[in-house]
Amino acid sequence: MSTVRRTLLLAIVVAAAGGLAFATGAAVVDGPADTFAEERLAVQPVEGPNGAYAYLNDDDEIVVDVSGSNPKLPSDFEGVNPGTLASADGVFTITYTADEYARVWIEHPEENVTFVADGESIEGASNNITLGPDETVAVGLEVDARGAVAGTQLGGDDFDIRAEVADPESVDSPDTAGDGDEADGGDGASTTVSSPVPTRRQFQGSDFPRGEWVTFDAGAMEIVGGDVTLDRVRIESANGRDVAFETVGRPEPFASAGPMNDSRGAAPVGYFEFDHTFTDEDVSRVRFSVSVDRDYLNETGADPDDVSLYRRSASAPDGWKRLETERVDPAVRRLLDLPEDRVHLTAPTDDFSVFAVATDRARIRAADASLDRGAVSAGESVVVRATVANGGRADGARDVTLTADGEPLATQRVELDPGERTVVAFEPTFDEPGEYDVAVDGASAGTLAVGDPANGDGDDTASVGDGTDDAAATTDPPTEEPSGIDPSNVVGLAVFVAIVLTAVALVRRMPRS
Repeated sequence: MSTVRRTLLLAIVVAAAGGLAFATGAAVVDGPADTFAEERLAVQPVEGPNGAYAYLNDDDEIVVDVSGSNPKLPSDFEGVNPGTLASADGVFTITYTADEYARVWIEHPEENVTFVADGESIEGASNNITLGPDETVAVGLEVDARGAVAGTQLGGDDFDIRAEVADPESVDSPDTAGDGDEADGGDGASTTVSSPVPTRRQFQGSDFPRGEWVTFDAGAMEIVGGDVTLDRVRIESANGRDVAFETVGRPEPFASAGPMNDSRGAAPVGYFEFDHTFTDEDVSRVRFSVSVDRDYLNETGADPDDVSLYRRSASAPDGWKRLETERVDPAVRRLLDLPEDRVHLTAPTDDFSVFAVATDRARIRAADASLDRGAVSAGESVVVRATVANGGRADGARDVTLTADGEPLATQRVELDPGERTVVAFEPTFDEPGEYDVAVDGASAGTLAVGDPANGDGDDTASVGDGTDDAAATTDPPTEEPSGIDPSNVVGLAVFVAIVLTAVALVRRMPRS
């Protein structure tokens, strides 16, 4: 282990009466950083009010300046108020970017200025803070200006950040991952990576420190050509035993797992298989590092923020379990000198089978469509409503279309987060009489009957989607009950009676035998 010292500039001036006091607040920012300890430590001003007290000079070195000379502060700023005990949380951050951990502290002998983290001093080795991989701590100031007069400079001219770095970054350059290359994985661990073909890697490791992580460089193993690659595999050794495993990548699914079908809309990009001989007693966890070309994502219409890793799992609802995928922070990517034109992801797993790189998509669907009434007269409007929900894993937008007999009538743009739902409403007008099958994005709202006002059709006479023959229902005359004798019926009856009487007379005159 080595101890690294870095001297930084410090300027704190007590202002005349009426000077400004410290503000509070902190936020970690991405961007340029002052780096040291072989670029394993990065120091940055925070984004927020107190971040104005720190800046990077022309040499990208951090400067803490609480005086009128600070270019980030207002022109009328002179320093801290005299006679006060002031504090500023989160002036700058320290980020550790390697794979293991580091102990960090600040050396500053002056008593009236103290560097703190979470309200506790981090001055001196005994007050060090331990940072894990990609972990950040916000450092603030406590300034005792009691008894100081205007114009006094507090804290001396500089301060030292010291880091005791252990288990340094073990990621080798991708160029070193060849056919049978060996590397020191850290703390004496030995790793060997063989690459017989671009889509296959064979890994062997020995002399692992128990309970520690060891990194294998996969040398950009191809999953989908060079567009999607497996870059590193990290193993957490449980007992220090030797390990051996193999990975194979391909765009198509493996027969042992089948294709990925996710009901929540994730679309597979490529697959890789993890074949191993070690047991759960040998290895606690594995972490994969994968990268995807940004142009490739643009061509496929995928959002870089929506790329995730999945593992084949028989117990998962759709047979695939989404892993806790993290995107490498841009500041860390720059510090590790990773390609800027790629999206870099990491995901841990404690179970091993076939894995998929997939893009989470929105899955926006309309349902529960309805009409506010089933019949209207021509020229009248009707309200059509539908519930639109995003059942996918990513936010998204979609044009929702109202149709009548399959013909589009109107469209609304809907934007929804994962799991969010909303109700859309349309109010179309139908000018031609008839029946229309109304739907919203394929979800049926029912049949609308539009009547002819000239014939008295409309709300009171139209029938809606009940399976009856409307022509017969509207053309058959109504049945009437008799209420008297019509004169034309009297004449007919008289004629009929006369014919009967004549027939009777003729019968009587016929000769009898």
